[in-house]
Amino acid sequence: MPMPIVGAPAPWPTGLATQDGAPLLLTALRGKHVLLYFYPMDDTPGCTIEACNFRDHAPELPGLVVLGASVDDAASHRAFKAKFALPFDLVVDPKRSLAAAYGVLPDGVPADKAKTTRASFLIAPDGMLKKVWPKVDAKTHWLDVQQALSG
Repeated sequence: MPMPIVGAPAPWPTGLATQDGAPLLLTALRGKHVLLYFYPMDDTPGCTIEACNFRDHAPELPGLVVLGASVDDAASHRAFKAKFALPFDLVVDPKRSLAAAYGVLPDGVPADKAKTTRASFLIAPDGMLKKVWPKVDAKTHWLDVQQALSG
């Protein structure tokens, strides 16, 4: 499935939850900017750098709701969040429906084996896509987000 484009409604499949099992509805976040960032795997070097940058630079991203997403399970997400004291939720996507809706599963890999590519989507307060980053640098991506929020 291709990535959604800027100006399109942000896709949000039913049945998504946080690492703690709380239902996660995009409509509950209306009125706020939401960064949905996809990363390949919990507790790996690049993914840790990216997550910790969003944690450490949260004051420079005022009002932003950050949601990390990979295809790892809830237990892995809970451990990753706890280990690095991440102040944001990680989306559990066991059916890979969110990853598929955002076009971040690599072509040619069986869906049940695929890890997500590193990409991000800034969702505007009205639920529309404001910015799409099909590829990001884990070390500096928070700066891209900061610029998009201020522009």
